[in-house]
Amino acid sequence: MTDQDQPAHKPGNDPLSREAWKLFRMMAEFVDGYERLVAIRPAVSIFGSSRTAPGHPNYQLAEQLGRALSDAGFSVITGGGPGIMEAASKGAYAGKSTSVGLNIQLPQEQASNAYQNISLSFRHFFVRKVMFVKYAAAHVFLPGGFGTLDELGEILTLTQTGKTPRVPILLVGRAFWSGLSDWLRARLVGESMIDAADMDLFRIADRPDEVVNCIVQHYGTRGFEPSDRERQALLEL
Repeated sequence: MTDQDQPAHKPGNDPLSREAWKLFRMMAEFVDGYERLVAIRPAVSIFGSSRTAPGHPNYQLAEQLGRALSDAGFSVITGGGPGIMEAASKGAYAGKSTSVGLNIQLPQEQASNAYQNISLSFRHFFVRKVMFVKYAAAHVFLPGGFGTLDELGEILTLTQTGKTPRVPILLVGRAFWSGLSDWLRARLVGESMIDAADMDLFRIADRPDEVVNCIVQHYGTRGFEPSDRERQALLEL
């Protein structure tokens, strides 16, 4: 068989073509997210375990928190799945403001909860993470596992390095988070891996009204619109 007799190469089958099309899919996720979320401000992102069952005290707390934030005029952004995400979405959906779900496609499919006014689906975790940060006036963390800790670490890093504006970061549940806070102070501050002032990047709270009041007080004298410097940081996020 001569070279001319060889079957024609199908475009898109080689690794370079597949990687190029992946870039287009990533861009499409960014564009869709930007277009659909630009009008939701002010918003608060809520994180927590997908494994928390209805009826658990943390589920009830998350639902109360979502409702309190929604009634206070904040859109509520969650990961769109079960557990804490569902509870916070449910509370927000019942309130006065918008419930946003940033759903992720996983090998073991994550079911979207039913309490979303705006529902987006992402294939890529890093695109989803940008959406959690870009439009949020505050970040609230309830008890959770690796995913929750990953988001907390990334948001603290972005804030510490000035890559995103400094906004309230609330850890809800003193009994759950105080051990981590003590470890950060003893080990990271104690061994000069972070500055003592970095411990002020977050605050621990227990009740929904504490969370709402902390966020409202932070913006009480400046409003929710980002400054020119903060807007530039968000453009580079």
